[in-house]
Amino acid sequence: MKKKLIIGTFILSYFLTGCSASKNQESSSSMKEEHIHYAENGDLRETTKSADDLPQFLKDKPEEMVKIYAAAAKHRDLLEKIPCYCGCADSGGHRDNYDCFVHDNKENGEVVWDDHGTRCGVCLETATQSILQFKDGKSIKEIREYIDSKYKEGFAKPTPTPMPKG
Repeated sequence: MKKKLIIGTFILSYFLTGCSASKNQESSSSMKEEHIHYAENGDLRETTKSADDLPQFLKDKPEEMVKIYAAAAKHRDLLEKIPCYCGCADSGGHRDNYDCFVHDNKENGEVVWDDHGTRCGVCLETATQSILQFKDGKSIKEIREYIDSKYKEGFAKPTPTPMPKG
């Protein structure tokens, strides 16, 4: 497990460092305007038909980032119980690490993606470490305790994510 964490962390740190408030201003002719909008904080939000349909804003991103987004969408139950320590609670109203990737899951199956994670190494690293530990059999509570311990000093106040029971 430690080897996976080290490799995952190395890959992420290779191309990312912290969060950025800048937004990607490029427009794509393949993106339909009715499915794209910017939140008040500048995050790009894009709606797709399902979690299997990744957003167009990932098309020019590194393969590892795309994989993290796909994995995050598949681990909602886990990441909604894991806080983020990048400051997105204040800047974007995020409640947990899942919100860094997915803004909303609609009843009809559509997913409203959030591009915040594309600019934030803390978000990507938190999701990667959490998902890898979960796949290695750690409980959500153990993962939460690990994340809280890792980011308790030198990072922003965590999102207001309730502690999981059990």
